[in-house]
Amino acid sequence: MSNNGIVYGLTGERSRGDADTAYHRKPAPLFLNKTKYAIDVSGLKKADQRTAIKFDGEDFVSKFTIGFEVEKNQLNRSAVREYELFCGFERDSSCGYEAVTHVLPLLPAGKWRTKVFDMMHKAEKIIDDRFSPSDKRCGGHITIAVDGLDAFDLRDAIRGNCGIVYALFRHRLDNYYCKNNNRMSNGYPYDTRYQITLAKGDCLEFRLPSRFESVKQMMRRYELFYELVDFSINKPNGSHDAFLRRVKPIILSMYNGDEGKVESILSLSKHFRAYILKGKMSTEIMGYL
Repeated sequence: MSNNGIVYGLTGERSRGDADTAYHRKPAPLFLNKTKYAIDVSGLKKADQRTAIKFDGEDFVSKFTIGFEVEKNQLNRSAVREYELFCGFERDSSCGYEAVTHVLPLLPAGKWRTKVFDMMHKAEKIIDDRFSPSDKRCGGHITIAVDGLDAFDLRDAIRGNCGIVYALFRHRLDNYYCKNNNRMSNGYPYDTRYQITLAKGDCLEFRLPSRFESVKQMMRRYELFYELVDFSINKPNGSHDAFLRRVKPIILSMYNGDEGKVESILSLSKHFRAYILKGKMSTEIMGYL
């Protein structure tokens, strides 16, 4: 398929379509962040090709990766099967069920990213609450990784720009399953997995994001985390205001163009940033922590 680039397909493994798999017994994820075809990266700007892609042997490899956990109270039974997007399903004690994605390339806009979004659309009946309902007990964990960095280095690199994540998911900041280490410190003294960001080897898991209710929501969060990682890694001295200008169009799409709500989110993100970096707790954010 070299004329069209990489094509994501099914493995045919029955276990990847089994919704009754025990917790932590789902099949291992595949790494989908490689392509042999130059056409998949040819549409990217030269600068993006340098910062987001590396060439490894015969493969183009994304330097950033991402994965999602989709927790649901119920799964649409007619839709339970293997999907290109998911490594598998498992039971979840806090919500009911969980669908976990493969390791996905985290990319700028282009042909390759469109193929990732296409996989999300194909899994609509699992992701979308219209088909597979969720409630506030459910979460939407997001795991990121960057080539050459361990989780602690990655946390240090991005924490100054994570106020926007806090602002968007502020109502989960007091949730038992993710409320600890709320300043994203690498020196956090307690051994608990219930942190806002959990270091897991080379991966950093964000436990703060709320449940996934639609494909659109998943795509916007993908875009947001690309900008967060790209700006933090490739513009380490960039201003926070410049970062907020980059993500504002994404936040506008999240809030259906409501400028007032978006400005409120951007303002809150600055207050949360001051708290993360300096421990300064303003009256604007006190009620959420």
